[in-house]
Amino acid sequence: MSTDLFLALLGFATVTLFTPGPNNLMLMASGTNFGFGRTVPHMLGVALGFGAMVFLVGLGLMGLFERLPQLETVLKFAAIAYLGWLAWKIAHAAAPDAGGDDGARPLTFWQAAAFQWVNPKGWSMALTAVAAYAPDRSFATIVIVALAFLTIGLPSSGLWALMGREFRRLLTNPRRLTLFNWTMAALLIASLYPVLFA
Repeated sequence: MSTDLFLALLGFATVTLFTPGPNNLMLMASGTNFGFGRTVPHMLGVALGFGAMVFLVGLGLMGLFERLPQLETVLKFAAIAYLGWLAWKIAHAAAPDAGGDDGARPLTFWQAAAFQWVNPKGWSMALTAVAAYAPDRSFATIVIVALAFLTIGLPSSGLWALMGREFRRLLTNPRRLTLFNWTMAALLIASLYPVLFA
């Protein structure tokens, strides 16, 4: 991979990983509702899960989608259902440290890693990254692309969770927290717009 292509890859990864999307909105909501420490497994699941997804897309999953376009429809419906469920959970999250156990928990490492497979923004990013920055599909180039996303994904995930933790300080009032959670849920649903109308 040439230096110019590598720098372009880093720019693409930085912009796509730091801008709002389902992962970042969920990390922010988790940081707000559960704190930074309890969100760490979620953060690691996002970063490592997406890096693994990019790697597997580069190794051949991209070709599978080209041969079986109906898989895109299945992915679209799975994404809509799962993001709808997650939005409902965020909207109904209880106040941090509220008395009693309402069963609310941050996503685990494995749940966050598995979410990458139904994240429409994630699929778009992975397919674009492999097509644009690993056109030869050589093993070494695919590894570089996946590592770029993993390396940039870790600080991106951490930043969004930290922003959520900082919001937590402002949202000690239950009404403001409820408004925040419903706003995050609405933004998560709004992130489906490109999926529904593409």
